[in-house]
Amino acid sequence: MDPSSVKRPNFLIIVADDLGFSDCGCFGSEIKTPNIDKLGDYGVRYTGFHAAAACSPTRAMIMTGTDHHIAGLGNLIEWTTQTGQNFVKGSKFTTAPQRGQPGYEGYLNERVVTLPEILRDNGYHTMMSGKWHLGLKPERSPHARGFERSLALLPACSNHYGWQPVEEKQGKYPSFLEKSVIALHMEDDHYVKELPSDWYSSNGYGDRMLDYLKEWKESRAEKPFFAYLPFSAPHWPLQAPKEFVDHYRGLYDDGPEALRQKRLANLVKLGMIEPYTKAHPVVADEVEGWDAMSEEERKLSCRSMEAYAGMVECLDHNIGRVVNHLQEIGELDNTFIMFMSDNGAEGAAYEAYPMIKGPLMEHLGKYYDNSYENIGAYNSFVWYGPRWAQAATAPSRLYKAYTTEGGVRVPCITRYPGLRNHQICDTFSTVMDICPTILELAGIKHPAPTYQGRKIVSMRGASMLSWLSGSEERVHPTDFVNGWELCGRGAIRKANWKAVFIPKPKGPEKWQLYDLSKDPGEIDDLADVEPKRLEELLKHWEQYVVECGVVPLQPDLGTYMVATEEQMPENIWMEYEYWKPGALEEREKFMREPKKFRP
Repeated sequence: MDPSSVKRPNFLIIVADDLGFSDCGCFGSEIKTPNIDKLGDYGVRYTGFHAAAACSPTRAMIMTGTDHHIAGLGNLIEWTTQTGQNFVKGSKFTTAPQRGQPGYEGYLNERVVTLPEILRDNGYHTMMSGKWHLGLKPERSPHARGFERSLALLPACSNHYGWQPVEEKQGKYPSFLEKSVIALHMEDDHYVKELPSDWYSSNGYGDRMLDYLKEWKESRAEKPFFAYLPFSAPHWPLQAPKEFVDHYRGLYDDGPEALRQKRLANLVKLGMIEPYTKAHPVVADEVEGWDAMSEEERKLSCRSMEAYAGMVECLDHNIGRVVNHLQEIGELDNTFIMFMSDNGAEGAAYEAYPMIKGPLMEHLGKYYDNSYENIGAYNSFVWYGPRWAQAATAPSRLYKAYTTEGGVRVPCITRYPGLRNHQICDTFSTVMDICPTILELAGIKHPAPTYQGRKIVSMRGASMLSWLSGSEERVHPTDFVNGWELCGRGAIRKANWKAVFIPKPKGPEKWQLYDLSKDPGEIDDLADVEPKRLEELLKHWEQYVVECGVVPLQPDLGTYMVATEEQMPENIWMEYEYWKPGALEEREKFMREPKKFRP
């Protein structure tokens, strides 16, 4: 394809944050998502699409087409720098061995070139509005990594209204919360000093994307565009405009198990799972069961789910605004659209984490209003926990941060006229396939082995174009191998066989084996029945660890390295301590160069 003579497609990649597999209407949900449903009805809905088990690792793979351990996000830097969020109290394991290691920088490193860098260099106009989570300093920003226009939330999450109590601005918050509330943004090459007074994340990102698209149409329409719209919703804190939340009043009063059964039945009706599919039992020992909760506790829990649903509907509303604009300007059918979630639903119960719960719950009780009527408002701060999350990941096992299917299988939709459409497909594919697919559609070669004078890695993903055009039956060969690792949890899959390692308390802390063709819920462990198959998979696992530079946090995952004295200090491994008093005014004083260790 000669880029100068053929009109090349535009691209719009939309990412939801912590959205569960069945949280959209066209995937079996009761939540109102008419705009996502319209994309799904026209295009392809994927039931075999996979991400990493958490947010920044997935986003790194979207941007580079390679494994997140190679690209610099081997773990979330917020989890690497502080052990307490990864391991149960008293555990002998920590995240310290990963600190300062190659592939665990906490930002997109120099070993990779990004998709927007490649597209920009080859005649595309590149724009982004939403969550970045791939670096905090200007040299790690979207602007520095290929986006010509960008409004970016830099951290993992924040208050969706950009609000903080005065006490937090004075530095009074528990360590867990300090990296979870500040709406630190950059626009292009500068930090945003103040967000608009009426800011709400999904609306704000939708507004700015529309601004960028209008700007493109007026002054740069001779170039095709690449638009990246990664929302920070529905990641906690669960907050949404009241007009959306109120649509769900009373809808969840029967509790999470009733919702789970409805979602499973809807997935069967849609043909997304077989009628005989066994759903993995809910794993939630750390929180009370529905029947054991008081009436007031159940009421508050339902209200949190209502707020979550409102967030999803608001996200959908803004997707509709952007897609409708493309239709109005005559670009919809020349735009390849992809919608997905970055991982499974978030099931953490922070009120039960021994190293977090005391200071966190005391702080929230003192400075936030989590009363029933106020849940979802700007000054509330709630999450919904493991039972609601597993209503959305069912029939799969567990949820975000776990390498089981509940953590890594995500909803995905593609829409582009002339390719596969009006289908539900179970072909295996991953977020690493996005970059090679877009480059092939654009007629651009990846520049590996070098870019701008430095050595870079090739993509590990595969282009989906041959499959999308109907010339291939699947995206990957039948004997494909794919690995996952996060926080000492691992998985390796070859075809329909998957080996999983989940530490205690959520797993047995040994390798388990599943045949996903018969057991998508990962219920029946066949490790003792098929020892040779497990042995074969574990050889592939060893190869994955070596190829991707995984630093194992458990001896069962590979050669375990004891942390050095230099790696032991906590909370010194992030480049910008933006949460500290004065750090938003005198930024450079709070920036550092964490020590790096080279093999």
